[in-house]
Amino acid sequence: MPYKYFSYNGKILQIDKAVVPVSNIEYSYGFGVYETIRVSNNVIYFLEDHSQRLIDSAQIISLEHSFSESFVRQSIQELVKKSDAGTYNLKLLLIGGPTKSEASLYILCLSPFFPDRKLYKNGASFITYNYERAFPHAKTLNMLQSYMAYRKARENNSYDALLVNRRGYITEGSRTNFFCVNKNKIVSPLEDDILLGVMRKVVLKVAIQNGIEIICKDIRPSDIKNYEAAFVTSTSSKIIPVKSIDNVPIGPLSPTLEMLINKCNQFLSSCSDGKMC
Repeated sequence: MPYKYFSYNGKILQIDKAVVPVSNIEYSYGFGVYETIRVSNNVIYFLEDHSQRLIDSAQIISLEHSFSESFVRQSIQELVKKSDAGTYNLKLLLIGGPTKSEASLYILCLSPFFPDRKLYKNGASFITYNYERAFPHAKTLNMLQSYMAYRKARENNSYDALLVNRRGYITEGSRTNFFCVNKNKIVSPLEDDILLGVMRKVVLKVAIQNGIEIICKDIRPSDIKNYEAAFVTSTSSKIIPVKSIDNVPIGPLSPTLEMLINKCNQFLSSCSDGKMC
């Protein structure tokens, strides 16, 4: 659906004013960071986590700007109040400039991505793709290789591509975090190698609350056969079970993963009573 408004440096403007000049070399070169935030019935999910990570990402790539975390949060809340648009995603773009004062903050309303509901029960297919991001903890606009990985996955009728680093280990998806499951344990790639996703943080919190052990270790594609199940997480899709990786079947569900999905859904539903998660 079309949205009427966006936020530019804290000002609410008509959406037809949402432009970036083609002469903006910082944008052309990907010198910026971004976030995607879920909004449902005017409830902003994990506002503090997303706004903090936006600021942290900018610091990681030495992008100087004049926006405080509280200013980012306030700008988001004002746009959500003005839009009153139901369920959608917010896209935050913090683009660098030649000087600190010339950095720009765009906040846009976008239609959410809803995966096929069958994937939550039957699982999704994945491929592997050799690539590692330069700044694992930053969500930067330098997305060319991730885009190519995702396109390759779609060409192979797969949901996403799992990135494999130069040491031969799976790190994350092109737009998801990755986990394996064994009995009452979930296994994550090493945190130094991945984006610390907000939905990933939710999953870890819910897992610990329900007595599931968390292990961080290297995972090779050849290790997948040793696990009962695997899954990916993202803001838009929550938890998607893995059905196969490079045509090698796994899962898609195990008792631990089914329980984790149910508990995470319950936790997210508890956020919809008007309070901010």
